[in-house]
Amino acid sequence: MTLTDRTFWLNYWESKEGLIFRIPDKYPFLPLIRQLVATHSVRSALELGGFPGYYSVWLKKHLNTETTLLDYVVHPKILHELERANGLREGAVGVIETDLFQYTPRQKFDLVMSNGLIEHFDDTENIIEKHVESLNAGGVLLISLPNFRGLNGWFQKTFDPENYAKHNIQSMDLNRLRKAAERLGLRDIRVYYDGRFMLWFEREAEKPLLGRWLKKLLWLPLKVFFKLVPVETRAFSPYIVLTATK
Repeated sequence: MTLTDRTFWLNYWESKEGLIFRIPDKYPFLPLIRQLVATHSVRSALELGGFPGYYSVWLKKHLNTETTLLDYVVHPKILHELERANGLREGAVGVIETDLFQYTPRQKFDLVMSNGLIEHFDDTENIIEKHVESLNAGGVLLISLPNFRGLNGWFQKTFDPENYAKHNIQSMDLNRLRKAAERLGLRDIRVYYDGRFMLWFEREAEKPLLGRWLKKLLWLPLKVFFKLVPVETRAFSPYIVLTATK
């Protein structure tokens, strides 16, 4: 069962500002994607639940990968603006607008990826399996999701409980993710925390003053600490990453 619906995502994207920009080299996970594409000779990629399609656009522009974006809600105007902002023609990225659980793959891809998708579903193994269905034999899977089992999760739960409730916290268990991948017959499985420290709020200006104040108070000292001590941990890392091959 999904923890969100079409109305949620329509409202979400309509509330977002600053969606259109040239994707910078420092955008999350790009070095990892470069490595995976080179190692696995990726020629085609499917991005699940990835609207506005940052990774699809970047893969097409910089690695000349044939990319397709699949999402429940896709606003063509926003996607086309993003393509143009990154030096691509309109329609360079393929689009499949559908409910993933009603989708039967018509083709397989060398890379299937999602960022911030699987935590919105109750059945973690089931949503990972939907990724695997679209993957070529020998293809590579890349899943990233937020880590709400540490400090950032405490901020979300305390100061934005509505957003916190849209996330399946159990999906953020590394051991659970690894076991799900193993049961699906995947190989070369890696599951790990990514990033040293980050705090964020959706629509921060609307959040309680205490939460915004605490975030500012902690930001600088923790940023300095993790610059000096570059470790990635459950308590502070903002992301979780799963990679595997089929």
